[in-house]
Amino acid sequence: MTMNFKPPRTDRRRALGLVLGSGLATGLGLIGPGPAWGASARVQGAGATFPSKVYARWAADYARQTGVDVRYQPTGSGNGIEQATRRSVDFAGSDVPLGPDALGQKRLVQIPTCVGGVVPVVNGFEPDRLRLTGEVLAAIFAGDIQRWDDARIATLNPGLSLPARRIVRVVRGDKSGSTEGLTRYLAGQSPAFAKQVGEGVMPAWPGEPLRAEGNDGMSALVRATPGAIGYVSYDRVVADGLAGVRLRNREGRWVAASEAGFRAAILHSPLYRDGSDTASLMDMRGPDSWPLTMTTFVLLDAAPATAAAVEPAMRFLYWCFLHGDALTQGTGFAPLPTAVQARLTARFAQVKPRDGQFPHYLSF
Repeated sequence: MTMNFKPPRTDRRRALGLVLGSGLATGLGLIGPGPAWGASARVQGAGATFPSKVYARWAADYARQTGVDVRYQPTGSGNGIEQATRRSVDFAGSDVPLGPDALGQKRLVQIPTCVGGVVPVVNGFEPDRLRLTGEVLAAIFAGDIQRWDDARIATLNPGLSLPARRIVRVVRGDKSGSTEGLTRYLAGQSPAFAKQVGEGVMPAWPGEPLRAEGNDGMSALVRATPGAIGYVSYDRVVADGLAGVRLRNREGRWVAASEAGFRAAILHSPLYRDGSDTASLMDMRGPDSWPLTMTTFVLLDAAPATAAAVEPAMRFLYWCFLHGDALTQGTGFAPLPTAVQARLTARFAQVKPRDGQFPHYLSF
């Protein structure tokens, strides 16, 4: 199945320009000389750890081209939302989309950036060898299945030697979008999990699982703990050599996490069909779709005091729309489809500084 919905970079820039060419940019006064770039400019972001390595890659390339220093602290989605609300950063990252009411109350603009996957990872197995259904995975994280040689796991893995070892659950100790995504998926797969654990950025896990801070902390703790199971973003699986599991997707196929699997989930989602960027990408149809696929977002102040205050962050984020897709290749994430990106450029115009000036974020 061909899933290449990403045109060459020049075509993408042209496609994104179609939205602005209708008069939006000139009508708002967004195209113009604007203030010059310079090494003195600095952009500070914080929040979701899920996309932090991608943002670091984008920031490094942006700095090489513009001299602008962009720094992003992976503090977790919950903290990102809190910092965006306090206006203590120029932009924040979150894997948990806010609804219209929350965005209005907090006076924030929300823009999706890319798509990735949460991957259950284990210590004591070869990569992509262990098979788990959503229901069995839910029973493991709820603490109902406590040993790797449990009959429910053995039934899914004929011929695989299972260790006679206790399962050690590792969960996030911070408010995590990855946790919210995992628990949302598991609650949809298992009514028992939905009742016992529920879904959220920091649920009340039964028993006494080990707790890790951030994706990097999770990766380190799983690697150091025999019999452990945890969950990280796919890019950490690749970078850290972790053993991911195979999940049975909605089509009944056993799939390993991959960028192709994330793209397949996008193509079968409301995001691709009608641009519903806050719609879930979990458990999408498609033979290659990865069940635990998620969109990640950035948050901007919708009503900053001045245009000058928000321009550096808006310039960086808009540049990511034009160039970030090429930089996303090979990172473990998938870019948003071109048509979706073109529609979403209008979100930048929702930022309305209180000084009545318009940010010159298109001044490249």
